[in-house]
Amino acid sequence: MLRRRALAALLCAGCCAAANPAVVGAAEAGAATEAAPVRLIPAQSTIGFVSHEMGVPVHGSFGRFSAEVHIDAAHPGDSRFAIAVDLASVQLPTDDGTTEAAKPDWLDTAQHPVARFTSTAVRAEGNGRYAIDGRLAIKGAVRTVTVPVTLTQTGSGPDRVTMASGDLTIRRLDYGIGIGDWADTSVVADPVEIDFRLALKGVAAVRP
Repeated sequence: MLRRRALAALLCAGCCAAANPAVVGAAEAGAATEAAPVRLIPAQSTIGFVSHEMGVPVHGSFGRFSAEVHIDAAHPGDSRFAIAVDLASVQLPTDDGTTEAAKPDWLDTAQHPVARFTSTAVRAEGNGRYAIDGRLAIKGAVRTVTVPVTLTQTGSGPDRVTMASGDLTIRRLDYGIGIGDWADTSVVADPVEIDFRLALKGVAAVRP
């Protein structure tokens, strides 16, 4: 049971498994008006996480999330990112771990069903890399984070696919996840690593 409950600490990834389709907006570089809305490609998008139990990495993911994205290659500061994660869609290595994760000591999905990341500033760093400042809200707690994102593209025109990928380390206790007896970080480590790959269809060509 200790191991099963410890696995639930992975859920503090919160924000970052196939996704629900989501409408995203994109603007052609240098264009005065936005292009037609594009979408997240569920089959190619994932949000995963890893925590450490007694030093052993344990992996999980979320099965449902949505995104609203506007990428302006000509004016990166005007870009916007927003991601909402259905915490009840968490997937852990065992069924018992997944069930435990929904309880109040962990994600408390009955009271806090959605985790959200909302950008506040976007900075271009060259070669398709961006630093995105924003607010990450999980279980009623809100923290300011900076998310590194790399954009890579394949294809051209209407067949172009843009992959927005990155990773972020947060601390589960900052969000009240794994409280009570589970606050002992000698059993379940405080840091949790989030990794994500969001496949977007319809984003304009991004130049270095």
